[in-house]
Amino acid sequence: MRKRRRGTFTAAGLLLGGLVILFGVAVLFARTEALERREFLAGQSQIALTAFGTVEYAIGGEGPPVLVIHGAGGGFDQGLLLAEAVGGEGFRWIAVSRFGYLQSPMPEDASTAAQADALAEMLTQLEIERVDVLAMSGGAPPALQLAANHPERVGAMVLLSPAPFTPFGGEVAGRPIPTAFYTALVGSDVIYWLMQRLAPGTLKSAFDARPELMAEEEDRAFAERLVETFQPASARRAGIENEGAAVDPGAVYDLEAIGAPVLVVHAADDRLNPVAVGEAIAGRVTGAEFIRYETGGHLLLGHHGALREKIPAFLSSAPE
Repeated sequence: MRKRRRGTFTAAGLLLGGLVILFGVAVLFARTEALERREFLAGQSQIALTAFGTVEYAIGGEGPPVLVIHGAGGGFDQGLLLAEAVGGEGFRWIAVSRFGYLQSPMPEDASTAAQADALAEMLTQLEIERVDVLAMSGGAPPALQLAANHPERVGAMVLLSPAPFTPFGGEVAGRPIPTAFYTALVGSDVIYWLMQRLAPGTLKSAFDARPELMAEEEDRAFAERLVETFQPASARRAGIENEGAAVDPGAVYDLEAIGAPVLVVHAADDRLNPVAVGEAIAGRVTGAEFIRYETGGHLLLGHHGALREKIPAFLSSAPE
């Protein structure tokens, strides 16, 4: 019996040692790739120093300027991907990193109103008096603040799958994983790297890229590229932890003051942000246009081709 126990303990020790080694290798690879990605992104963007906080941005395309504001877990790289997927050609896309993402650090006041003030000052530094806006998910609350508090700066605005804002609450029933888990998932280089390799399907589902919504190659390719834009995860953690600023009880969203043309697009089966948010915006902003898709999820999969026609037409038709 003693020999068997020694053998059992030896096997368990070897297994544990092997797992420790594998985890160590995973940590090394994850941190190396995160560093490489961080250095790559740093070479693609520029920095604007404003009185309200540092704003990182990158510009792609040529034409009338459109400010692109990314969702939770993103950065300017996710903004450029969004513009490519649904924005079409003929515009100068100015994609920013919100407070706490990549090279936009957290200022003392990281409210959505302060973010809007920082964006307005960034536009001044870029010598852009008026800009159209394309915002996705968590980018919608600061976009609403920009349009309400700086009406002279916003020409037209498109909001895709807008995230909850005051007086909505941050907790959403039916999300693929509990809300609190997103910080651990998207804020850790190692955890995110492991999920990419060991459970890519689960990772995509966490962002509402469900298999049944990715019938077309375009949608599958978009989901693959979107997953990449969450790395380096550690450079986005502070921003993710600040997403609650959108639903701060003290925040004020004067949607009735928005005079810019607004297009809201939301899918009824969005599992991250309830369609009621999009409906509320369309109901409170005078003259807002609302497109409701019954399917498509948070990422509006299956509709990118239609949006590449609708969004440029909407922006181009807005009065100057």
